[in-house]
Amino acid sequence: MQADFPVLYSFRRCPYAIRARMALACSGIRVELREVVLREMPAALLACSAKATVPVLLLPDGRVIDESRDIMVWSLAENDPQQWLPGAGEGVLEALNQLIRANDHSFKQHLDRYKYADRHPQHPAGVYRAEAEGFLQQLECNLRQHGWLLGERMGLADVAIFPFVRQFALVDKAWFDRTPYPRLHAWLNHFLESALFLQVMEKYPQWRDGDTLTLFPD
Repeated sequence: MQADFPVLYSFRRCPYAIRARMALACSGIRVELREVVLREMPAALLACSAKATVPVLLLPDGRVIDESRDIMVWSLAENDPQQWLPGAGEGVLEALNQLIRANDHSFKQHLDRYKYADRHPQHPAGVYRAEAEGFLQQLECNLRQHGWLLGERMGLADVAIFPFVRQFALVDKAWFDRTPYPRLHAWLNHFLESALFLQVMEKYPQWRDGDTLTLFPD
């Protein structure tokens, strides 16, 4: 028998999981939260998705959504009280797709190599940081132009990209704080200080089969 609530397999510090949880919380959709440890993926998660990554959302009808952006879009299609989803304006959707693709692919790759430079000894960490910095410059430019990444109000792109910029900033916060990106710093701090982010970053114990149900948002 399927659960009454969608089931979300998640890991609190994973940027993909953070953005999925932010969208779910914003939409007001309650899920059964199953917090996992990445090195101990539970069999129930592996049975849902062969990708063996988080987040994974199992819907009550048996459908599985195992891409974080798809979880965001599904949640907001159900309920989008802050109008994060883009309108139908010409070029808006393509600009959104391009920016999130750049974040999820090239920026994420540079970020991982910068954060785990000891695993990529071909270059020092500063080289990977410099490669990632081009994307930060693009974000700063967008923020100067629009106020938010793609418009005059916060939207899907902002929420989808913020957790990755947060992770980048934490690698060497002293260096990041000195960078000449005032709009990006203010944008990041807006999210870090938001009630929504603090809500999704609440700590939950590792889920194990047979545990009592944990609802998110609680």
